[in-house]
Amino acid sequence: MKLNDIRDNEGARKTRIRVGRGIGSGKGKTGGRGQKGQKSRSGVAIKGFEGGQMPLHMRLPKRGFNNSFAKDYAEVNLGMIQKLVDAGKLDGNGTVDHDALKAAGVARGGKDGVRLLGKGELTAKLTFKVAGASKGAIEAVEKAGGSVEVIDKGKPEHEKKAARAEANKAERAKKAKA
Repeated sequence: MKLNDIRDNEGARKTRIRVGRGIGSGKGKTGGRGQKGQKSRSGVAIKGFEGGQMPLHMRLPKRGFNNSFAKDYAEVNLGMIQKLVDAGKLDGNGTVDHDALKAAGVARGGKDGVRLLGKGELTAKLTFKVAGASKGAIEAVEKAGGSVEVIDKGKPEHEKKAARAEANKAERAKKAKA
């Protein structure tokens, strides 16, 4: 066998149909679009259009609510962390943060950080640096002799605005007295 003998298997590559190339091709003249009408013209996209009837996606009821301001936390349970420490995948001496949990393969996603939940048993003395933690989780970590530091990932804009307004008000009151 030589390089010039190499071929694809029969039927591995199918040639595309060349539309509008004469009567003999079987897809000539109108190019398989039929005659007249909106769909025979170019630049038409009628996805979900039902001929003036109310489309199905509009007839079905809306359900639920998507909060666009909701925080996206990777939720990690204490029991899972204990398993990782026992398996040696997580260092029991250093601080356990988002990066450490990500490296261990527990905290997937969570663009706003990690939230610690209290499910499971924790016996290792660990120091956590997380974006959030439940009351039960904090109690369980402190009971095991560790500590939890909740880092503030930045307050929401409306809270910052309110704090600035309060500071400005206090400053104006100071100037008025002087």
